[in-house]
Amino acid sequence: MTISTGYIGLGAMGRGMAANLHGAGFLTSAWNRTRANAESFAAEHGIRLADSPEAVAAECDLIFTCVSADADLTEVVARILPQLRPGAVIVDCSTFSADTARTLAKKTGEAGGSFLDAPVSGGVEGANKGTLAMMVGGDAAALEKARPALEAVAARIVHMGASGAGQATKAVNQIMAAGINQAVSEALAFGTAQGLDMDKVIEVVSGGAAGNWFLEHRGPTMTHGRFDPGFKVALHHKDLGICRAMAGDVRLVSVEQTLTEYEQLMEQGHGEEDISALFRIKSAKFNQDA
Repeated sequence: MTISTGYIGLGAMGRGMAANLHGAGFLTSAWNRTRANAESFAAEHGIRLADSPEAVAAECDLIFTCVSADADLTEVVARILPQLRPGAVIVDCSTFSADTARTLAKKTGEAGGSFLDAPVSGGVEGANKGTLAMMVGGDAAALEKARPALEAVAARIVHMGASGAGQATKAVNQIMAAGINQAVSEALAFGTAQGLDMDKVIEVVSGGAAGNWFLEHRGPTMTHGRFDPGFKVALHHKDLGICRAMAGDVRLVSVEQTLTEYEQLMEQGHGEEDISALFRIKSAKFNQDA
């Protein structure tokens, strides 16, 4: 029997994930704070919109959420809990602090349900294709209950441990993404300054020891001055702030440098661009136009 599923948060990532849930026959209803976005999604996929998060909770046993920040998620869950069905599972795919995950799991448990912190990696492409990697914290039995629906949106689902473990793992991912972005954008800016054919550089380097997903997928666009968002600068900046807080007194070098340079991009009006826009900063150091 297919579990009745709702989706709250139809942004760049949520839209693709909700579409895959719909295609797999899971999606019962959806809600988004910006009504116009919800209406365009509903028109495209022929699904019924809920009037509120409360309405989604009242009719669904599995509720996905994907919002921007801790405060937004806390507000949404507070609205959901009074209408939560017994045994319902909330699966949040946002990136937020591990402490918030543990707090929301406790409150959801007190309301008779389960909360899984299940952040994802793979960008908009992965969300659209259903090939995301999902790192899950929370009750193992709740994960198994939700797994059939999760498999519609993620190709790799790993239970990381208790509540908060999913978010801690995502922090590892975001720190690593910052370092990769630093290395790739700087190296390609260097190559450009050397007068190389960058399409050929990316082709040959991608086949060697330095090859990686970011180089293959963002290298060609950044070197051609295109920064359409797969993952926005402003959002990664927010995530790295969480990583900084989690690290406490330990200084994370790649995080600090990336935060500083993202802030420069945001001041220049590039916060809504893809994180590969870091190439703009690196290129400027070589007096090149990005």
